[in-house]
Parts: sequence; C-alpha cells; structure tokens
Amino acid sequence: MGAPFVSISLRPLHPLHAMFLAFPFPLFLGAFLSDLAYWNSFEIQWANFSSWLIAGGLVGGGFALLWAVVELCRYWEYRDTRLLARTALLALMWVLGFINALVHAKDAFATMSAGLYLSAIVMLLALAALWVGHSAYRYREVV
Repeated sequence: MGAPFVSISLRPLHPLHAMFLAFPFPLFLGAFLSDLAYWNSFEIQWANFSSWLIAGGLVGGGFALLWAVVELCRYWEYRDTRLLARTALLALMWVLGFINALVHAKDAFATMSAGLYLSAIVMLLALAALWVGHSAYRYREVV
C-alpha cells in the first residue's frame, strides 16, 4: 500500500490567471509551426498566419504579465521565487514576442531565419512560464 499524499499549496493560482497564463503558449506554438511551414514551402500565407498568431499571443501574454506584476506587487513580502520567475519569464516572453512581431512585419521572405528562431525561443519561454505558473501545488508524505 502506498503512502498517502496531501496537497499543500502556497498560494493557488487564480482560475482567471491560469487561463491567461495558458493562452499564449498554443498561439506561439502555432506561430512557430507556421514559420516552419513557410520555411519549407515559401507560401506567403504561412507568414501571415504567423503574424496573426504572434499578435494574439502578445495580447494574451500581456494580460498574464499584467496579472503577474500585480500579484508580485501584492505578495512582495513573501519572497516567492516561483512568482518572481513566472513574472520574469512572462516579461522576457512578451519583449521577445514583440520583437518577433516587428520581425514578422517585414516582407515575408525577409522574416526568415530570424523569425523562425525568435518564434522557437518565444514558444519555449511561454512553455516555461506556463510550467512555472501551474506548478503551484506541492505534495508531501503524511506520516
């Protein structure tokens, strides 16, 4: 028989913030995949898809970043490293995503290969922010 585990939460993630936090990752993933499709086919519509997906990811990521900054200001005295890491990852994701949007605003052929690399980095930052944000629950063994 296994040992029972009890969930201990330091400060659970608000459901609305969890939604905002999960919003940018699929959009930035779609932008990365459409950049890959453009890189393989040079069909201009893929670059347009990528630009729109990046814009949507920036809107959702902006709301998640705003929420994280407000939370960081509210709970500064607790020195929560996960909250600081999540806010830093979201800020870096948003800044690099904005630079990626500027790169994708150029001619479609001019976006390669910098746009592809930036899309990959922003997608990984969105995944890391999502991972850190949703790892609020810790488990410990009850004796």
